[in-house]
Amino acid sequence: MNRLKRMARRRENRAFRVRRRVRGTAERPRITIHRTNMHIYAQMIDDEGGRTVCEASSVSLKLPYGGNVEAAKKVGEELGRKAKDQNVGAAGLDRGACRYHGRVKALADAVREAGVKF
Repeated sequence: MNRLKRMARRRENRAFRVRRRVRGTAERPRITIHRTNMHIYAQMIDDEGGRTVCEASSVSLKLPYGGNVEAAKKVGEELGRKAKDQNVGAAGLDRGACRYHGRVKALADAVREAGVKF
């Protein structure tokens, strides 16, 4: 197996290890985070109902550059506000294959400050 395939498989396995523990329900949806070098995306998913409860991203907020911690905080604040509008008080964090630091941590902290518990 070549190096790139091995790296991709390891990344998938890390994401599946996290997702195995976090399941989204209507009362406690799963917050998924996807980051790229230029933007950050987050959404709350109800796995039982198979629907997205709410979403926020640096693209939808029309931020000039969404690849930094400040943009992640703004996206987290927006996601938290939308979650409170949908009467979501608790959620589970699905960080995927990303480590919990930097932009992921900033987004999660901003959602917590908006009133959503993990």
